[in-house]
Amino acid sequence: MVGQAFRKFLPLFDRVLVERGAAETVTKGGIMLPEKSQATVVAIGSHSKGKGGEVQPVSVKVGDKVLLPEYGGTKVVLDDKDYFLFRDGDILEKYVD
Repeated sequence: MVGQAFRKFLPLFDRVLVERGAAETVTKGGIMLPEKSQATVVAIGSHSKGKGGEVQPVSVKVGDKVLLPEYGGTKVVLDDKDYFLFRDGDILEKYVD
């Protein structure tokens, strides 16, 4: 559930750790996106809970490119690098090839 460099940091439940600004600023379809809204998933929690309390898998996996809301997330510093922790439900979009 975690990338190689993040074995000491394991997000819980529906949390997703991302590195911002790792994706291109123009999509293949020609849509321009602000760089800070783009990120790469580097670690994920084990699950989320649905409205009825049922356990659901997190919707992204390590290495996915995602679109984030402009504001939000919790800043986490690991090995002198800035990362951000979001809830799975806060992620707006996952890029697919």
